[in-house]
Amino acid sequence: MARTKTAATAPSGASAKTSRNGRLSNAERSAYFARREAAKVLRLVLRGDARRRAVGSIKSLVYSPSVKNKKATFALVCQTLKHLSIIKQVLDSASILNSKWKRQEELVYILTYDILFGQEISLVGDAEKFLMLHKGAIQSALARLLVRNKVKSIEDLMALYQTPDVPKPRYVRVNTLKMDVDSAVLELGKQFVVQKDDLVPDLLILPPGCDLHDHPLIVNGCVFLQGKASSMVAAALAPKPGWKVLDACSAPGNKTVHLAALMKGKGKIVACELNKERVRRLKDTIKLSGAASIFINSLNQPEDIEVLHGDFLNLDPKDPAYSEVRAILLDPSCSGSGTAAERLDHLLPSHASGHTADPTEMERLNKLSAFQKKALRHALSFPGVERVVYSTCSIHQVENEDVIKSVLPIAMSFGFQLATSFPQWNCRGLPVFEGSEHLLRTDPVEDKEGFFIALFVKGNIIDRSKNPTMPSSYNSKETCSGFEK
Repeated sequence: MARTKTAATAPSGASAKTSRNGRLSNAERSAYFARREAAKVLRLVLRGDARRRAVGSIKSLVYSPSVKNKKATFALVCQTLKHLSIIKQVLDSASILNSKWKRQEELVYILTYDILFGQEISLVGDAEKFLMLHKGAIQSALARLLVRNKVKSIEDLMALYQTPDVPKPRYVRVNTLKMDVDSAVLELGKQFVVQKDDLVPDLLILPPGCDLHDHPLIVNGCVFLQGKASSMVAAALAPKPGWKVLDACSAPGNKTVHLAALMKGKGKIVACELNKERVRRLKDTIKLSGAASIFINSLNQPEDIEVLHGDFLNLDPKDPAYSEVRAILLDPSCSGSGTAAERLDHLLPSHASGHTADPTEMERLNKLSAFQKKALRHALSFPGVERVVYSTCSIHQVENEDVIKSVLPIAMSFGFQLATSFPQWNCRGLPVFEGSEHLLRTDPVEDKEGFFIALFVKGNIIDRSKNPTMPSSYNSKETCSGFEK
């Protein structure tokens, strides 16, 4: 098997020595810190997975501002997770870890990956020195694992444990506050094959695997890495220029700044976020987008997007400050089950264990559903609101159709009806109540992510003869797959 190489390892010529003056070479220093950054991310990922309370996806943790060597860290974390089952068995068989190193198990996992599958590591830290001292025992344990599994090569062993990566087109949303779509197509087209999406006007499609994190258009906020389903949410709300809009659970802010672009810099957005760390990220996203200084209020004066650090549920619908709010986007906390592939959840230990059948997981889903119902009822209670979008990145009925069915009577009492967003989209809600055909799902199998969108519109404005809901051949069971009841 060709050895898997990562950017975090030092060149072979610098693997066991420092520079002549005794200091670390640049390659050794980079490798040393990248492994430790990777270990910190891996610790958060594994602990969150074990508790079913992830603090963020692998990508969001790696690409946070605190991580300096992002590419090397991302490669090390992903490769270590892919090989984690083998690494754990090898370390257990080698019996070399004492209590000290068991307390630093994530760093041990990272280093063991490099010893077995990456390049030779340099002796620049205590953990490196310890594991290299036991390199022979580690390699012997791997050889025994091959024999025990009756395979002759590392490739065959990996085939027993690895889940294939899911190929998915790279979607990017053009930030029309800074750049028009045609200019973005022209610029990105210098390096990639670019297509315009046929549903979301400012969305572009690039080939799978395109790494755009360091592309100038991403760095300067002209283009955002945002999936198709995620980009459909703000478009479904369809706020008009001049409106006042409330984004109820707004961090990390991609949908917030999409709303700003759709409103063309005219109106007001109130972005609410409870978590302090996520507020910081929300503000960074707004600043990057240019939306912080683009808005003009009714008096033709510049006005920032207002960021509220607080609980949306504590906002008083009768407060005069929100009397002019005409649309609410509610994208509450959810299981994230629909973005498992995008979030690389197939690399996590819980993925292999089939945790969705776990009673603990069902308890978590029920708690999420209770919060989602409460938040949606609250959003519908703002008296001036005309449009509400409820969205999740979940495949579970309990977070989607069940939530809508539960709040529908109170929604009707406030004068709301379900409306059909993107009527040309075939995959609709599960047929568990009358009117579920108005709901929208994206298919986790065909679309590579599972999102859910429900649009509530106030007033008797739904004319089915002018706004057909879906093709006459619509059948939710036939057109959609991969959903869980």
